[in-house]
This record gives sequence, C-alpha cells and structure tokens, in this order.
Amino acid sequence: MNEFLIANMAPIMFVGLFVFLLVGFPVAFSLAACGLLFGFIGVEIGVPGMASLLQALPLRLFGIMQNDTLLAIPFFTFMGLILERSGMAEDLLDTIGQLFGPIRGGLAFAVIFVGAMLAATTGVVAASVISMGLISLPIMLRYGYDRRLATGVIAASGTLAQIIPPSLVLIVMADQLGRSVGDLYKGAFIPGFVLTALYAGYVLVVTLWRPQWAPALPKEARTIREDDGSAGLRSLGVLLVLSVGTAITYAQLRPDNAPTDETIVLSMCVGIGVAFALAVLSRVLKLKLLSRMAERVTFVLIPPLALIFLVLGTIFLGIATPTEGGAMGATGALVMALARKRLSFPLLRQAMDTTMKLSCFVLFILIGATVFSLSFQGVDGPLWVEHLLTGLPGGQVGFLIVVNILVFLLAFFLDFFELAFIVVPLLAPVAESLGIDLVWFGILLAVNMQTSFMHPPFGFALFYLRSVAPTVDYTDRLTKQPVARITTGQIYWGAVPFVVIQVIMVSLLIAFPGLVSGGLKKQADLDTTNIKIEYQPAEKAPEIDMDDLFGPANGASAPK
Repeated sequence: MNEFLIANMAPIMFVGLFVFLLVGFPVAFSLAACGLLFGFIGVEIGVPGMASLLQALPLRLFGIMQNDTLLAIPFFTFMGLILERSGMAEDLLDTIGQLFGPIRGGLAFAVIFVGAMLAATTGVVAASVISMGLISLPIMLRYGYDRRLATGVIAASGTLAQIIPPSLVLIVMADQLGRSVGDLYKGAFIPGFVLTALYAGYVLVVTLWRPQWAPALPKEARTIREDDGSAGLRSLGVLLVLSVGTAITYAQLRPDNAPTDETIVLSMCVGIGVAFALAVLSRVLKLKLLSRMAERVTFVLIPPLALIFLVLGTIFLGIATPTEGGAMGATGALVMALARKRLSFPLLRQAMDTTMKLSCFVLFILIGATVFSLSFQGVDGPLWVEHLLTGLPGGQVGFLIVVNILVFLLAFFLDFFELAFIVVPLLAPVAESLGIDLVWFGILLAVNMQTSFMHPPFGFALFYLRSVAPTVDYTDRLTKQPVARITTGQIYWGAVPFVVIQVIMVSLLIAFPGLVSGGLKKQADLDTTNIKIEYQPAEKAPEIDMDDLFGPANGASAPK
C-alpha cells in the first residue's frame, strides 16, 4: 500500500487540492492545508527527502517576505486607487466622449480609449470597470446604445489593465517564471495595444452592421463648442498632425537596433511635448491658436500621459526598476490628486486600506502556493507533470494548444492570481524544457488568463459592472425618459464577443511571436566565421636566487 501511495502521490495530491477548493475553503488556506497534509503523509509513509524539504519551509517563507519585486504590487495598487478617486477617469471619459461623440459608436470608442489609458496608469481592473460603469453606462443608455454592446465594451476595456503595463498579473507572472518584470512589461507593450485595436475593430463592425446599436451623440449633447457653433476639430487635427509628425521623425532618427518599446515611449514623449508646449503658449500668451476642444483634450490627456512616462518610460529606458517605477507612480498620483484639489485624509485612508487588503490577499496566496509547491516537489510532482505534457503529440504546438485550452477552462472557476500561483509553476519547467521562451510564454498565459475576468458566470469584471449597473427601471434626469434596467443576462451575452476576441489574440500570439519579441532588446547577430583567437606566449619567468630566499647553505653566515 505504501509503495502504491509513494508512486502515485503527485496525482493524488493534485486531486486533493481541487477537493479542498470545491469544498469552498479559501484558496490561500486550501493550498497551505493541502501542502502540509500531504507533506505529513509523505513523511509518515517514507517518501524520500520529504522531511528535508519541509525543514526548508521557513527559509522559503522568509524569501517571499524579502522579495523586493513584490513591493511593486502595493505601489501600483495605491497609484491606481488614488487616480480613480481623484476624478481623472471622469475627466477623461467626459472629454474623449465629446471628442468622439459626432461619429457612430463614439461613446464606445471613447470607453475603449479611456480603458487603455486607465490600464496604463492604474493597472487595477476593479477601478477601471467601476469608474467607467458609473460614468459612461448611464450616458450610453440615455442615447440608445444596445445594452449588450455597452456592458461588453465597459467590462472588456476594464480588463485591459491585466495586459497593458503596469499590470499586477505581470508582476506575479514574472515572479513565478523567474524572469524580469521589466522584460514582461516590454513584451506586453505591443500585444496590449493590438488587443485594444481589436476591441475598436469590433465596435466599428457593429456600427456598420447594426448602426442603431451605437448611435452618435445628438447635437445638443455636445457641450464643447466654439463661439460660431463649430466643434473646433480642425485645430485639433492640425495639432495632432504636428505632434505625430514630430514623433515619427524622431523615431526614424533612432538607431535601427534600438528596442521597439524604447522608441515608442520616447517618440510619444517628443510628440506629446510639442502638443503641450503649443497649448501652453496659446493659453498663456492668449494667441488663440487652438480651439476649446483642442485645449481641453490636450490639458486632460497630458497629466496621465506624463504619469505613464514617469512609470513605464523610466522602466523601459532602464532608469528605474519596476519597484522604483511603482514608487514614482504612487508619488505622481498623489501630486495629481493634490493639483486637482481632490486629496483628502479620508480618500488617503481608504486607498491605503484597500491597498493593504489586496497586498495581503496576494501574499497569503503566494505563501500557500509555496507550501503546496514544496510538498508537490517532494513527491516528484513537477516530474509527473513534465512527463504528462511532454508526451503530447505535436511538440511545442501541441503543448501550447493543450495548455491554453486548460487555462481557458480553469479560468471559469479560478481568478488570475490563483491561476498564476497554482498552474504557472507547474507549466513553466515543461515549457522551458521544450525550448519555449518564458517571457513570451508568460505574455501568452497573461492574455489567456485575462478571460477569467470576462467568463460568464464567474467573471469578476462582470460582477464589478453588475454592482453599478441599474437593477430597476428609472427615469433619466436630463431627458426625463424612462430607461429600462440592465439584466444579468445582457451583461453575460455582451461579454461573449470580447471573450472570442481574447481567444483570437491568443492565436495571434502563437502565430506571430514577434508581437512579443518586438518589444525586447534586439541582439546583434554574431558572425562566428570572423572570430579570431589570439594569444601571447608567456614571458620567461625571472631566475630566483635561492640564497636570497633562504640564506646560504651549510650554515654559512650571510654577507653583511
């Protein structure tokens, strides 16, 4: 019996973990309890090396507490909460909504654009979804947007915070994969904006296929206008052309071997700097070079873009580590809130309280996962998983297909933190043994795990939106027209097309791995045919007089 248990302890332990989870026990304590229980059983039945591994457990736990990389989690969480409560999301949605209002689907495009902006500044899904749900959803319902489209766009745009840096899931993923957080941020830079473009493309298709689902804002709803009644888009277009032209010119002057992410960040900074300088000159000197719309867009967009450069720019350029970038971002968020006169002690206390809760939640799961992985390693669990997955037909492609299907299905029941701490440590050694780059593999899993926020019926983004969506019929305060409530079924069906888009994004990453590697540093090709090995013969060692070292032989006295 003992021989059978020792030989099959790994699959029994894996099944035992799911039993703990299905019982409804908290994930962190389920992991720790399962690890300790099977560790004790392993010691009792004589699993080789189990006792020694359990003795190393205190050192592993102290290693977690001494991990500087994990400090970035509270920094970025605090930054996002301060920004969300300082009114930045409200200003962005109001301004960009007015900008895109005249076109069909304008409000949906504005939500996607602002979702990407909030993702690059906050990195917190809950803050993005709740902010856009409170601000944009009533306006979209007021002007006749289809409820499934409106709720789907808001929920999906909020989940961009999981793939666009600074993302909390990428910090955890880097820790579990043993790779640099900066490398995962650089690798996720391009895929994040490709996914944003796919969302916008879907909205464009909807506006062409079902124009009544996403109408343009009526003229009376467009409040930012010039004295002659025009929207003032011409000067904004000229300003955009000047800034984009300057950015492209600067990018072309960069060296060919410059990393893509550095080129993008620096070019954006140059273009944004030109636009901001012109807007400041126009306002200070009262030159009236720009329309009200152009000035409003410039002054609303520049602060969050400056914060993005402060965080991501310094990380990508190698000036700061992700932890230091998070600290600067938190400081910048406090400065922005102070400048908006929104910073107060209750706000600060609430943000710090929520940051502490989320950080403790992550660390408790990490501690539980460490206890589980230590016992799992003692029963040769990683070896069992490796034999199970490397035996799949198709090599790397077969492994990637099976893993992505597995993660997609598990995302129905587990959130991204649980997937990152339970599943990723089991898959990473197998991927590395198959020759798969772990940075690319981490980005691929991060995009797939993003669906855990959108999966009906357990997606957290859907729950966040449900908490702020109207549950009863009401009368709109401006139009005085009755507005029907939003049902849970409408939220679920609205999420389905965006889950399909995320699956398409996973397929694109597998088919075009350059989407990730394009953001990493380019290595110069090494021509081995021109390598010359030269050596210089050693010089003849000087002769040493033994009498100088040990004195004259035969006891003769040394000369004076």
